[in-house]
Amino acid sequence: MANTPAEYIQHHLQNLTFGNHPEKGWVIAQTPQEASEMGFMALHIDTLGWSVFMGLIFLMVFRMAAKGATTGVPGKLQNVVEMCVEFVEGVVKDTFHGRNPVIAPLALTIFVWIFLMNSLKWIPVDYIPGIATLLGAPAFKIVPTADPNGTFGLSLGVFILILFYSVKVKGLGGFSKELAFTPFNHWSLVPFNLFLEILGLLTKPLSLALRLFGNMYAGEVVFILIALLPFYVQWTLNVPWAIFHILVIPLQAFIFMVLTVVYLSSAHEDHH
Repeated sequence: MANTPAEYIQHHLQNLTFGNHPEKGWVIAQTPQEASEMGFMALHIDTLGWSVFMGLIFLMVFRMAAKGATTGVPGKLQNVVEMCVEFVEGVVKDTFHGRNPVIAPLALTIFVWIFLMNSLKWIPVDYIPGIATLLGAPAFKIVPTADPNGTFGLSLGVFILILFYSVKVKGLGGFSKELAFTPFNHWSLVPFNLFLEILGLLTKPLSLALRLFGNMYAGEVVFILIALLPFYVQWTLNVPWAIFHILVIPLQAFIFMVLTVVYLSSAHEDHH
C-alpha cells in the first residue's frame, strides 16, 4: 500500500507489466524499476486487458441492438446505436472523398471503442485498483488511452492502413512519385521533397497517439492529485473536473476518428 503522496501517485501511474526480467525471468513487475528492466518487449497486461474488455462490450452492445432492431418504434438501445451510426456516417460522407466500404465501419469502431476506453476515467481512481489491491493483485491502471503503448498501438494500425491504401490506390510507383515530386515538381528538389513528405507521413501516427495520450494522461494525473486532498475538498474539485471530462472524453474519440478519416481520404487521392 502507498504510505506517502509520492508512493500513492507512483502506485496509480504504474502499469501491470509482464516481461522477461534479467534476474527473475518471466514475471509480473512489482516496481517501476523492475518494469523498466524488462525492456521493450514487456507487455502492459492492464492496457491489453481493459482494451479487449471494452472492445467486447462494444461488440456485445451493437450486436444486441442489431438483433433486437425493429421497423416500428425503436427501443432506447436501438436509438442510441442508430444515432452513433448516423453521426459517424455523416462525418465520413463530409470528410472522406474516395470510395471504400471499409472506412465507415472503421470510423465507427474507432469512435465507439476509444470513447468506451476513455470513459473508464469517470470511475474514481481508487475504486477498481483498490479492490484489486485488497484481493492481493499488484498495482495497475484501468484507462488504456492513458498509456502511450495503447494509443501508439491504435495509431500504428491507422498508419499501416494509410500506407496500404496509398500503395493500393496509387500503385507503388505512383506513391513513390508523389513523395518525390510533392510539393516541388522538379528532379533537383527530390531529396528535399522526400524529407518533407516522409516527415509529414511519420508525424501522422505521432500526432494521433500523442494527442490522445496527452489529454487522457493529464486528466488521470489531475484526478490522482485531487484524490490526495481531504475528503470534503475532493468533492468540491472532483465533480467539476468530472463534468469537464464529459466533454473531453467524447471529444478526444471524435478527433481521433476524424483525423483517421482525413488521413485515409488523403491516401485515396490519386495525384496526377
